[in-house]
Amino acid sequence: MGRQMGRTLFEIYHDAEFQTQHHKFNGSGPGLDAMKDAQAKGKGVIIVSGHFGQWEAVRAVVKMHGLESGAVYRPNKNRHYERRIRAGIEAGGTPILATGHVGTRALVRHLRGGGIVSILLDEKYAEGIRLPFLGHDALTSLSAAQLALKYDLPMIPAYGIRRDDGNTFRVEFEAPIPHTDEVTMTRAFNDSLSARIMENPEQWYWMLRRWGNV
Repeated sequence: MGRQMGRTLFEIYHDAEFQTQHHKFNGSGPGLDAMKDAQAKGKGVIIVSGHFGQWEAVRAVVKMHGLESGAVYRPNKNRHYERRIRAGIEAGGTPILATGHVGTRALVRHLRGGGIVSILLDEKYAEGIRLPFLGHDALTSLSAAQLALKYDLPMIPAYGIRRDDGNTFRVEFEAPIPHTDEVTMTRAFNDSLSARIMENPEQWYWMLRRWGNV
């Protein structure tokens, strides 16, 4: 995990260059067509993923198809790290939307205006509900599913899986999660990410204290 995370962080620090290296990315899956179809109709798209593989590879493939994905981002208290990591994330696509009430309002405007946003949903969310994740209950945010339902947007799981060579990526866009209710949809995403992690456990950044004091 440490080796994978070191590579991932270095790539994000240099995301402006990373995003242009199209030969590294092979994007596929039904969610890719669903994303392009929604955009052709002027609708927003919610891409959901986790701190797994190289999540910026997902936004690189979005760019390769002539589109752009913003991202939801939790600011870091370390000023040096914050400056470097935010600059990298911005190179991957805009807008960058901070967590919190102000960021949420901007997120809604972006989606209602037909924008794409990528959200990493594997962090502990104190105001969330307990849902199974890798076989254990974890406090999970329902926000992505709530937005998808409220504004009738596709919620597409996508993953940038690092290949064995360590330097290229298989970027898979799964089919949009069917619209049912916010709990069922979020649980479906947790199951999706859990399955990816079980296939490649070394590619998940597990130091997020996902299950602490649930």
